[in-house]
Amino acid sequence: MASDTGLESELINRVTWKIPNALALVGSRAGDERNAMTTSWISQLSMEPVLIGIGVENTAVTHRLISDGGSFTVNLWDSEDTRVFVKFSKPARDDGDTLNGRAVRSGRTGAPIFTEAIAWMDCEVRHALDLGTHTLFVGELVDAAIVDDTKRSASMNDTRMKYGGVRRH
Repeated sequence: MASDTGLESELINRVTWKIPNALALVGSRAGDERNAMTTSWISQLSMEPVLIGIGVENTAVTHRLISDGGSFTVNLWDSEDTRVFVKFSKPARDDGDTLNGRAVRSGRTGAPIFTEAIAWMDCEVRHALDLGTHTLFVGELVDAAIVDDTKRSASMNDTRMKYGGVRRH
């Protein structure tokens, strides 16, 4: 099937899947409701102030929580432990001290930070840009830590996961 650009959908998917993407858990919170989701659309966007951008599907629970709560965390994970990402492809189960059985604590913004993350960033939303199927949330870095500097952060290449391109029908 051809896209609006005239390019074949399969080509668009294959070429966009070649973009080297980090893989992380994004934490969100609004009021007493918390969630985390797997994401691969993450980038630093500015140095002064330090701005981090994440793409979130408009229909996702995380989108609503970031919109209402005004913050998000980016939790980088060990490249040797990527099974966690499958568990967070659907809304998380919140058991108070855990999300989907993984220990969390509240960051400075109130959004959840995973204690198993090898590094994390806590961000306050400064901009939200609706780009069609996804919103680019731009957050200013307000807190961060490196928990284990000896480990390499996971990327899509460490898994068989694919995300991007055009929707499959």
